Amino acid sequence: MTWLVKVALDRPYTFIVMALMILIFGPLAAIRTPTDIFPNIGIPVVGVAFTYAGLSPDDMSSRIMTPYERILSTTVNDVEHVESQSMPGLGIVKIFFQPNVDIRLATAQVTSVSQTAIRQMPIGTLPPLILNYSASTVPVLQMAFSSTSLSEQQVLDYSQNFVRPRLTTVAGAAVPYSYGGKFRSVQIDLDPSAMQARGLSSIDVQNAFANQNQIVPAGNVKIGAFQYVVHLNNAAATIEAMNDLPVKTVGGGTVFLHDVGHVRDGNSPQQNIVHVDGARAVLSTVLKNGQASTIDVVNGIKNLLPVLKTQLPDAFKIDVLSDQSLFVKAAINGVAREGAIAACLTSLMILMFLGSWRSTVIIATSIPLAVLAALMGLWVTGQTLNIMTLGGLALAVGILVDDATVTIENIHRHMDGQPLREAVLIGASEIATPTLVSTLTICIVFVSVVFLTGPAKYLFTPMALAVVFAMLASYLLSRTLVPVLVNFLLGAEHGPADGGSRGFFGRISRRFNDGFVWVQSRYTRALEMTLENRKPALVISVAIMSTAFLLLPFVGRDFFPSVDAGQIKLHIRARAGTRIETTKVVFSQVEDQIRKTIPAQETDLIMDNIGLTPETFNYAFGDGATISSADGEVLIALNKRHHPTGKYVKELRSQLQKQFPDLTFFFQPADMVTQILNFGLPSPIDVQVQGYDPANYEIARRLRSRLAAVPGAVDVHMHQVVDAPDLHLDIDRVRAAQFGLTQQDVANSLYISLSSSAAVQPNFWLDPKMGITYAVAAQTPQYSIDSVNALQNTPIPIHTISNRTEVLGNMATLTPAVLPVVINHHNGAPVFDIYANTQDSDLGSVAAKVNRIVKEESGNLPPGTKIIVRGQVESMNEAFDRLIDDKDPGISLGRLTRLVCARIVHDNDFGGAS
Repeated sequence: MTWLVKVALDRPYTFIVMALMILIFGPLAAIRTPTDIFPNIGIPVVGVAFTYAGLSPDDMSSRIMTPYERILSTTVNDVEHVESQSMPGLGIVKIFFQPNVDIRLATAQVTSVSQTAIRQMPIGTLPPLILNYSASTVPVLQMAFSSTSLSEQQVLDYSQNFVRPRLTTVAGAAVPYSYGGKFRSVQIDLDPSAMQARGLSSIDVQNAFANQNQIVPAGNVKIGAFQYVVHLNNAAATIEAMNDLPVKTVGGGTVFLHDVGHVRDGNSPQQNIVHVDGARAVLSTVLKNGQASTIDVVNGIKNLLPVLKTQLPDAFKIDVLSDQSLFVKAAINGVAREGAIAACLTSLMILMFLGSWRSTVIIATSIPLAVLAALMGLWVTGQTLNIMTLGGLALAVGILVDDATVTIENIHRHMDGQPLREAVLIGASEIATPTLVSTLTICIVFVSVVFLTGPAKYLFTPMALAVVFAMLASYLLSRTLVPVLVNFLLGAEHGPADGGSRGFFGRISRRFNDGFVWVQSRYTRALEMTLENRKPALVISVAIMSTAFLLLPFVGRDFFPSVDAGQIKLHIRARAGTRIETTKVVFSQVEDQIRKTIPAQETDLIMDNIGLTPETFNYAFGDGATISSADGEVLIALNKRHHPTGKYVKELRSQLQKQFPDLTFFFQPADMVTQILNFGLPSPIDVQVQGYDPANYEIARRLRSRLAAVPGAVDVHMHQVVDAPDLHLDIDRVRAAQFGLTQQDVANSLYISLSSSAAVQPNFWLDPKMGITYAVAAQTPQYSIDSVNALQNTPIPIHTISNRTEVLGNMATLTPAVLPVVINHHNGAPVFDIYANTQDSDLGSVAAKVNRIVKEESGNLPPGTKIIVRGQVESMNEAFDRLIDDKDPGISLGRLTRLVCARIVHDNDFGGAS
């Protein structure tokens, strides 16, 4: 590399311009590079969401999910594994692909096969929603919409139809449907008694309304010199007019809709409730999608909110509840600040040792230039600014100073008695090869990271790239810019010995070095004593190292340090089948206890999200923890003056279970770091029992009991709930046939009465003021069917006899039963998930105990059943195992290359002596 130093000294301004270019384009690259908490974890996932209102989880699983999963396995390429979750009326399929997949082709294949698969599903199955995302698609902002004068229907209406469409225009923002509120619809409240008295059923009313409320154009007519558009009053213009629509004519008299029901501007039965500090609200969550910057997404949303407020009613209130960009900024600024402190301390140390402010300036110049060059490299390779890349740069700062320092120190040695240019040329050339090899050796250390797989690969590869880019830039600068600056700046110090120690900094350096010489002399004396007593020294050294190895098992293992983001997310689950009105009361009681545990002066807000929203789109992104109207989440946001979050989590775990023994509590990740690392799971440990054997449920229960006894394991619970109350109606087909009825007649009447006609025979009404269409749904009000007797009195129309109905109880028997609330599959096989968190212990220690229990249980499993451990712990173990695996080709290659580089350094430095 002597030639490079000569070129630099011959053409100094070329490399000064190079430094200025780095100084200009480096900050531009930093500004243009997206900023986030983590690198983009590019494990591609496609979510498919099915909807069939009223369908039970077991029917959703067996009639929709299972056939769909089988079709996927034969028609979609590069599938790594498939997961599905079936809930009442909802089915979510998550398709995980291989890392090298063409996600555009994969999405097209999934879309194509989904349209084909619908043909094999029950009639009435709606086409699914299909969307792709990754582990980095997590909530970054939450907003609450509320009003003191507008109804819940109106608040949700403005949220869905005016706010959400505008928010989705922000680059990188994915905005699911809102939570809470009431979905506005035109409700036809059926009166079972009135219908039965007039010989009508819910099907008759729905068919009559559909026939009277048509949206069919009539066409055009030419009369004289003009052409006229013929416009019919097909659809009712107002809701009041719907009440006067005729249903049927009996004996010359007309039965109107208001005779057998009531049409009103209302809402579908509420299944999802949100409270913010005890008041009803509508919750909107903004997700970061793709490689967009969290900060850019949040800033884009916040900049849009003032514009939206001017277009909405004054009574419509928008509150920003949870802003993850603040956490991202704090993390990024913290890492950048530590890196700057390290650079300053390094420069100060150089000044103390050399006593030359000019040399210190040269070294202090090379460090930021190397960092800026590394930022340019990160921008070119499509990386982001995050705690991993900035952490890599902060790690490299201490190493970056070596190249410039060694170069200047060696030049100082040759400055006495030689021209400055010759001293620079000789001093820089002597260390060119050793510094190159040492630089490459440090870079090769990070070769092992490239061979990681899974989430660890996406996390640590950008950090390795940051270090490598900075090291290579530092070496190039030490061979070019540093010699040029030395030649320009150190002329004033070129002279007799100790010339560089004159002046104020020189006096400080002499005093510092005098003290250092004293320390050095003591160290030399201690070293001489050690060499004189080699055997005792060797024994002591081995003993100390052995002690370190003995302590190694007591050192904890975690995939990532725990983060105190000042937020707590508590999941509450009541008894299976609990109606949402009761669950709401339970949540209120729990929140009162939370307020007693956490002082009000440390709390910013307490927000709950209870039940399931009818929009399946939302559940493709979530962790699937909420499975019915009996459970939900409570988000507790603490202010800046709060005590450690972990302290309150521990207290709540202890107190809530004692206060509410009939409820199930577990804590979900509230910060985006843990959410990303868990990759869509509600906890870091997921022990999954896979297989078709009916005994697997008992195996999972036994496994849950054993895991709950593991020290450090908390929140151990089974995700699947299998004992929801069910009323099984057994239709006597022979008896029904005697009435002239079929199973379809009974099923359709019940479906419209209990689940509304919106799914069977959709009909819509256009609000002329809002310009928005709303669903028209005929349904028996839920308060009218409040007993088994009321259910049995549901009228069923007899088509063979005019104006005649028969009640359900005359042809069906009702039996109480139970059914599962949620059914999960992994690659088509049923699974039971046991989730667990950790407390007062590291993840690795708890995982080791969990693995021992799993190994013991795996020895007595039925054929075809297996137990696997998933979640964050799986990624952690995989990363650790690969980094220490001697058989891994990447790790072996990295170690071999380091040995070769070390040999080159030895031969270069000591070859002549040998």
